[in-house]
Amino acid sequence: MSEKYVAISWNRQKKIYDALLWSGVAVYLLLFIGLGSFLQPNATIETLIIRGFGTCAILLLHIVLIIGPLCRISPKFLPLLYNRRHLGVTTFLIGAVHAVFSIIQFHALGTINPIVSILVSNTKFNSIADFPFQILGLIALIILFLMAVTSHDFWLNNLTAPIWKTLHTLVYVAYALLIGHVALGVLQSETSPILAILLGIGLVLVVGLHLISAFKETDLDKEIVSVDEFVEACTVAEIPEKRACIRTISGERVAIFKYDGKISAVSNVCQHQNGPLGEGKIGDDGCITCPWHGFQYLPETGASPPPFTEKVPTFNVKIEDGKVFVKAKPNKAGTRVEPAKI
Repeated sequence: MSEKYVAISWNRQKKIYDALLWSGVAVYLLLFIGLGSFLQPNATIETLIIRGFGTCAILLLHIVLIIGPLCRISPKFLPLLYNRRHLGVTTFLIGAVHAVFSIIQFHALGTINPIVSILVSNTKFNSIADFPFQILGLIALIILFLMAVTSHDFWLNNLTAPIWKTLHTLVYVAYALLIGHVALGVLQSETSPILAILLGIGLVLVVGLHLISAFKETDLDKEIVSVDEFVEACTVAEIPEKRACIRTISGERVAIFKYDGKISAVSNVCQHQNGPLGEGKIGDDGCITCPWHGFQYLPETGASPPPFTEKVPTFNVKIEDGKVFVKAKPNKAGTRVEPAKI
């Protein structure tokens, strides 16, 4: 959704994003297959296609996985996040082409169903050298398929954000399976160490950026504990105008906004994709705009402006001696709370 909270459409930004994405994929594949045919003249076109699409898919998956932590480290990377689902679907499609050509080349010439052949042609699970790595790739592709077909907001709305988010965290399982697929397959037959080095760099990059972003957010997860009904969250001066100060109260991140001489507090979790509302801002229309995809909520009610129906919990607030106190127990989502006047 846009900052004006209009329905999601294939707007100019998405078209530019997709054009750049598919242009990049096309250039990569042409260069890979072209250079491959020159450097390895004995390689068949089918082999070059399998290698080209396979390396392209795992490269795209690395990009998908580092976008999230990069955005947590710096909001400058947020534009990369807006249409990441397009990148995820593209990753699946490229991986599917790799899988189809691989199955045709290695499993389609026998009398057994090709998929069954993948599962039964090699059962040496107790051997590292001969481990059936193709099964790992098949399971990873199934996970990416499930993520691709449920990427539309129709599924997000019907599954609810927590379930949808949990389903899409399986991307890390798919990534681990693909690392095993490559390490137990291609790397054992590849004489050059270049691929192993590149894969190692990618793994370190993904894990490292996630650890850095997690460490950066440790302060946000320090829970404020109090025996009183209201807990001291911050001072008025700490909150930037029309922005928020984020605190963890009763196990939940709370976004405390200051705007037009008032203070309101809502849940930090956007109902769209669990985006961080506290990192957004209140615009001229008086709505909190989520920085991830532009979903909006009124700070006094935690409800989206009509005709939209998303709601987040609100919190009672009060101000004493320049300090902001937040009631530990949240209100029901969409409950109107009178803002505390500064």
